[in-house]
Amino acid sequence: MTPTVLELQSISQSFGSLQVLDNVSLSLAAGETLGLIGPNGAGKTSLLNIASGFAQPRKGQVIFKQHNIARLGPAQRARLGIVRSFQSSHIFPQHDIRHNLALALRANDARAYAWMGLSAAMRSSLEQADDIIGQSLFRSRGQTLAGELSYGEQRLLDLLISLAQRPELLLLDEPTAGLSRQEAADAMALLRAAHNQSAIVLVSHDLDIVFGHCDRIAVLNLGALTAVGAPDIVRQHEGARRAYLGSME
Repeated sequence: MTPTVLELQSISQSFGSLQVLDNVSLSLAAGETLGLIGPNGAGKTSLLNIASGFAQPRKGQVIFKQHNIARLGPAQRARLGIVRSFQSSHIFPQHDIRHNLALALRANDARAYAWMGLSAAMRSSLEQADDIIGQSLFRSRGQTLAGELSYGEQRLLDLLISLAQRPELLLLDEPTAGLSRQEAADAMALLRAAHNQSAIVLVSHDLDIVFGHCDRIAVLNLGALTAVGAPDIVRQHEGARRAYLGSME
């Protein structure tokens, strides 16, 4: 039986009188990709914030690998193997691609904050970065400054940095927004390669990507869970069609 990585249990969130999330429960198995879709304001980003520790729920529990992590902040959750991306790239534009990856790898190393062996740890991270670059679309471009990359390339680097940390849980907020068709395909190729490494929650308005790449799909509307299931089931779900999908064929 595939172990459960993440359980969101009866999550509710509000800002003043505005109910953002209303009793949402979801689970995610190891190696599974869950698409999270819904109209603007449905609560998708709020749910990612709660799962990653950037926000606290008003009610409910966040269970990661059978442990309640509701009291842990983002940094503590990251050390457990939870990585979250945002709708804008979080890279170091003044550093080259190689050092952007090396810094992420080093932060994920048990020796990251130790003074002893500092040079050896950095050297190891750079070697790992070279290996990753050699197998990626940035091969032979490791010395290129991140700030010189196009918008789409920066988004792809941001995704590669997230994957380089080998997260057990990867939370992605609109990773293909603003990308060309080819860049979006490159992004999804990176995610497919990590399918057995990470459980993934993918928030996206690109329904072709969600229905083409996700094992299950959850539909949020006005903070409530409307439907959860395999793509074919959600595609035919009357509530999901009314809330978001329309007459999608």
